[in-house]
Amino acid sequence: MNPLPLKARFFVAAVVLAAAPLPVIAAIRGWDDLSLVDCVALGLLLVLTDSIVARGSHDLAKIALSSVISSACLPLVGGWGTILLASTTVIAYDPQPFIKRVFNASQMTLAAAAAAGTFALLGGEAIRPDSFPYLLLPFLAALGAHCLVNGTLVAGIVSLYQGVPVKIVFHGTMAGSIPGYVGYGLFGLLLAVLWDEDGAGVGPTAAILLLLPLFVARWAYAQYAEEQRAYDRTVRALMTAVETKDLYTRGHSERVSAASVLIARVIGMREDRVQSLRYAGMLHDVGKLGVPTRVLQKNGGLTEGEFASIQLHPVQGVEIIREIEFLDEAVAGIQHHHERLDGRGYPMGLAGDDIPEFARVIAVADAFDSMTTTRSYRGARTVSEAMTELRRCAGDQFDPRMVEALVTAIDEHGWSPDETPAYAPPADEPFDQEARAFDHDDPTSALFRDRTS
Repeated sequence: MNPLPLKARFFVAAVVLAAAPLPVIAAIRGWDDLSLVDCVALGLLLVLTDSIVARGSHDLAKIALSSVISSACLPLVGGWGTILLASTTVIAYDPQPFIKRVFNASQMTLAAAAAAGTFALLGGEAIRPDSFPYLLLPFLAALGAHCLVNGTLVAGIVSLYQGVPVKIVFHGTMAGSIPGYVGYGLFGLLLAVLWDEDGAGVGPTAAILLLLPLFVARWAYAQYAEEQRAYDRTVRALMTAVETKDLYTRGHSERVSAASVLIARVIGMREDRVQSLRYAGMLHDVGKLGVPTRVLQKNGGLTEGEFASIQLHPVQGVEIIREIEFLDEAVAGIQHHHERLDGRGYPMGLAGDDIPEFARVIAVADAFDSMTTTRSYRGARTVSEAMTELRRCAGDQFDPRMVEALVTAIDEHGWSPDETPAYAPPADEPFDQEARAFDHDDPTSALFRDRTS
């Protein structure tokens, strides 16, 4: 973990200081009304479930058992009890740095306080036989307050730590967390109904059985996450091999993958296909492993034979990854990402809608990254210049829908490529600016237009 920037440290300190008094106040103010047995039982469950680490990637949906139990606290032990129990997560087992554990516990305590205040303001109270449906409004409103505070604090620290605009982070965290908050919250309410014996429930022991299917589901997600990580390691190993050979395009595959995903989001591609497209973007140039290194790193123009070897790289890429079953639709994207809408591309000369959708997406992302990063024979172009060129080539070379999707995505999210040259020719071997090396990704290359016209 990289050191926190100074602003992020101040933010963490402010959150911790704001949350620190709340458990003490909750213990003092709510002591007479708290059920010691329920508080201890729920506290133990919270610490236990928080200690069970769900090994998953950051974008993988997780079964948050602790969220279910936290949601059950409001109707079972009230607002003060909920705040007190939220602070106990700091003692849960967590392999992450201590400061992050403290921040997470403080964040949950503040979110619990917001939920408790909302619940009380709207007349929420402990479960009784006649609580429904009247309890639903304050309960759902409390979930909304919890989600809002939690999402805001997460967006704040991520923005300060990673330098991403807070609006983008907030939108991402909120969009992904709202369905989970509602689902876990309703499970929590069901747990509370079963737990509360006075409200005609079946008691804590039987209520805990409700958590067993969630434990199983969480375990299943963990297995799925491990499988996904294995896929990622396989893809990244191949990507690294390509970029070790093709020095001056290091980082290119990762950026093409990212730009492809941006396009996919705008056109509304299904999430399972987006993941496959991400792999296709990372591996679109894997066939370069079969291209002679001297051709890939040449600073002058290419001969006919050298250009022919470049044209083979999509087919060679398919041969390399053909047996990797999880790539699925990505194979078509890798094979056809140099086809053109007018049929003058390679390797098969497909045209229009005959070109697979993945390939049409990658073609735009590939050209965009090539133009906006430094190559061995020319400097990087601006994003605006690259967009102008993509639009100029739309309809002939690129799918106009994909071009406009990328423009929309960049306008919304921005784009910050690393423009530092990853490779440049030695000082005593300058490249010929007049000849301009052939770049098979760059539609502005004079040789590109000559070879494909």
